[in-house]
Amino acid sequence: MGNFPDIRTELGNYADQLVSFLDTTLEGFFDLIFFVASRTIGGISDTLIWMPWWLFIIFIILLGWYFKSIFSGILYGFFVFLIGTFGLWEDMMITIAIIVTAVVICLLIGIPSGIWMAFSKPVSNVLRPILDAMQTMPSFVYLIPAIFFFGLGNVSAIFATLIYAVPPVIRLTELAIRGVDQEVIESAESFGSSRWQTLRKVQLPQALPTIMAGVNQTTMMALAMVVIASMVGASGLGEQVLVSINRIDIALGFEAGISIVFLAVIIDRVTNGVADKFQKHRG
Repeated sequence: MGNFPDIRTELGNYADQLVSFLDTTLEGFFDLIFFVASRTIGGISDTLIWMPWWLFIIFIILLGWYFKSIFSGILYGFFVFLIGTFGLWEDMMITIAIIVTAVVICLLIGIPSGIWMAFSKPVSNVLRPILDAMQTMPSFVYLIPAIFFFGLGNVSAIFATLIYAVPPVIRLTELAIRGVDQEVIESAESFGSSRWQTLRKVQLPQALPTIMAGVNQTTMMALAMVVIASMVGASGLGEQVLVSINRIDIALGFEAGISIVFLAVIIDRVTNGVADKFQKHRG
């Protein structure tokens, strides 16, 4: 078998130079992001930890009841109660704070980006390969620039989660806007609606169920990053999984792992319930 020619490209070095350039040039911007994100996570987690445990469980029961059924609400409340009995209550609250912060940022970036792609074919052609790369790149790779820009901690976890979780909501928002019936849009325009009014009163309401599916996928992918993000110092349930691996502690690993599963079930069912509510109102 022949050996590959002794040729070495420096593509990795170019990526390293780009990241270093961004870190130097936008240092103030990254410091601002770190400050806002860390304060947001801290505020949410402190509020949730301060809340009495029984009040939070009642809130989860009511949430499940409203969006699914009374049985679902009681089951979700029982799941949360179980996590508390594992001694992982504060870790769960920190995990929820990280997920909420990451998902809100994903939606603030993703939904406008998806709308922009739906209205501009050139923008769509440019962003689609980038989204493909974001979804296919191994998630561990995102941890490297996260550490470089923000150091170890929860903010790095949000940065890595953002890159991993934002593509679904962008793609499904674009798909939803493009999928709105053209005759409905033409009817709105014939009545004198501006482009903004057509988007706000016609296209977004029609596209909302599909957009909510994107929100669901983004939320679940953010939760999937919990354990991986613990490798850059993120607190919460993922950190407990990492500790259990280092200690080969099967009991802690099972409890932390099943707690993440419980959270995933609750978040998935509730976000699906929100989408169903929007679908019923639209119908």
